[in-house]
Amino acid sequence: MDIEDKIKEWEEKVYKEWIKKRAERKKEFTTFSGIKVNPLYTPLDVRGEYLEKIGLPGQFPFTRGIYPNMYRGRIWTIRQYAGFGSAEETNSRFRRLLDAGQTGLSMAFDLPTQLGLDPDHELAFAEVGVVGVSMFHWKEMDLVMSQIPLNKVTVSMTINATAMELLSMLIATAESRGIDKSALDGTVQNDILKEYIARKNFIYPPEPSMKYAVDIIEYSAKYLPKWHPISISGYHIREAGADAALEVAFTLADGIEYVRRTLERGISVDEFAPHLSFFFAAYTDIFEEVAKFRAARRMWAKIMKDWFKAKNPESLMLRFHTQTGGAELTAQQPEINIIRTTLQALAAVLGGTQSLHVNSYDEALALPTEKSAKIAIRVQQIIAYESGATSTVDPLGGSYYVEWLTDEIEERAWKIIDQVEKMGGMIKAIEYGFPQSQIAESAYRIQKRIEEGDLIKVGVNMFYEPDWVGTTEIFRVNPEIREKVLTRLKKYRNERDTQRVKDSLNKLVKVAERNSENLFPYVLDCIKVGATIGEISGALREVWGEYKEPSIF
Repeated sequence: MDIEDKIKEWEEKVYKEWIKKRAERKKEFTTFSGIKVNPLYTPLDVRGEYLEKIGLPGQFPFTRGIYPNMYRGRIWTIRQYAGFGSAEETNSRFRRLLDAGQTGLSMAFDLPTQLGLDPDHELAFAEVGVVGVSMFHWKEMDLVMSQIPLNKVTVSMTINATAMELLSMLIATAESRGIDKSALDGTVQNDILKEYIARKNFIYPPEPSMKYAVDIIEYSAKYLPKWHPISISGYHIREAGADAALEVAFTLADGIEYVRRTLERGISVDEFAPHLSFFFAAYTDIFEEVAKFRAARRMWAKIMKDWFKAKNPESLMLRFHTQTGGAELTAQQPEINIIRTTLQALAAVLGGTQSLHVNSYDEALALPTEKSAKIAIRVQQIIAYESGATSTVDPLGGSYYVEWLTDEIEERAWKIIDQVEKMGGMIKAIEYGFPQSQIAESAYRIQKRIEEGDLIKVGVNMFYEPDWVGTTEIFRVNPEIREKVLTRLKKYRNERDTQRVKDSLNKLVKVAERNSENLFPYVLDCIKVGATIGEISGALREVWGEYKEPSIF
């Protein structure tokens, strides 16, 4: 009897007879994303040749990981996202996280900084330092990085519409300490496409915004050899309601658009592709998440090799940061979020992440306290040093279920990318409202399943405790910080050479109007002479205007 006959016999005589006596918990089992899951997977479910589809770590198609020994060499970068209030408070939190064992910095900025507004702007008043650190002048960056060696610690900055200004501030800070900009190592998010799709923190229309983003990629390729000039982000797409296949598809479609736009500058693909990075979410369905990461890695390798003819193996590698799912956290019984984030972090590690942020258990309620942030670091350290997950490469590789699910997510994602390509690429797709509508529909399906009890959320629609009274410590940003920030802003303006600032801003406006030169050197000059983020963004607003999102529904 061959294996196919044996499996059929098992289904008819063993499995079906068994469930007649002991019914299953529900009629159909699915992943978080709604993919139907069979009761058993076998060699018959694994398609293709081993070396072609799965391969070996460190080799094309990189399904099993981008490095030959993965975490046997060194573990992922522990990079907790942090930032609030003033520069001094954020610096204090950074240094405490580093003391607790964090190995890289990840900086959060407040909404005025993200949207190019100085803290004294009327729209900024209520938001200064609330969801991140207020960063309006390069000397604030110097304060944030006080006692932190910029040539030894990697820095990730979650900033998009004002990414050039923030990276220029970091360069100015380094150079003021005698550190050449070529020594800087880290990432700036700089993924404006996902802002139009999901996160919505854009300033300018899509076309000038794409020029701005590609200017950073081009400048970094020439002058910042260690820097990753973009982090192409699926995280916010997932948090907006996308399922796993949509997250992969739209993230890679964004990546394709950035590569095409950079190639139009006459830069060879192997000059910049090794420094592209990605950013994904990790949700609680462990096997779906592991399959998602493996599928994304394999797909990107094929895209870079077959579509863009990259020759350098490093151009084919999908390097990614992971953050556990913020939308998965619950305000009810928040302590149990520690279990959720542990499972999500484990999924990221089993999926081969290069760096990781674990959300703190209290983030459904407020910014994390120092205690909860330290617990999140300890989650990563326990996975790294106690779980055994780092002892071998791709420990779930070869699982019939995981390999089938990897193929399934890849197949679904290719179909979505094909739709985007037929529309003319991601910018056209955004104009048509395609990714936005797909994410909205997915969000509706997921929420409907939660409300109907099909998708379980412990403490919300199962094991709910109506008499539960929260005792979780809530972190609050000190409202007096705003006055401290405004006082320093006034001081910086009084100390600078006003004419030099005006001249540098006028040059920036003229270059933006010509639309033929890279903006980065001019923005950097503005930063160095003391221009603020609001003044620089204001100059670009004069030329490009502000984008108003059309209704797509």
